[in-house]
Amino acid sequence: MNSGFEERKQKSYMVMRMTYDLVMAVLFLSMAVVMLFAEQLKLTQFEGIDPMFRYMFGGICLLYGGFRLYRGIKRQG
Repeated sequence: MNSGFEERKQKSYMVMRMTYDLVMAVLFLSMAVVMLFAEQLKLTQFEGIDPMFRYMFGGICLLYGGFRLYRGIKRQG
């Protein structure tokens, strides 16, 4: 009886963690798109930032968002 509760608790934690990883991946990938394509999207708030900083930060967000996406998907299998 106790092992059933622990199993459900562990499964619930895994689902919550997977959801968290996927949501964070979407947020980081969205930030990467905003930073990398600010001029094409005509976002004047981000056009004033130094282009080198924007591209570096966008690249870091892209890499970390990809990692979070991979980690979230990997947990499903």
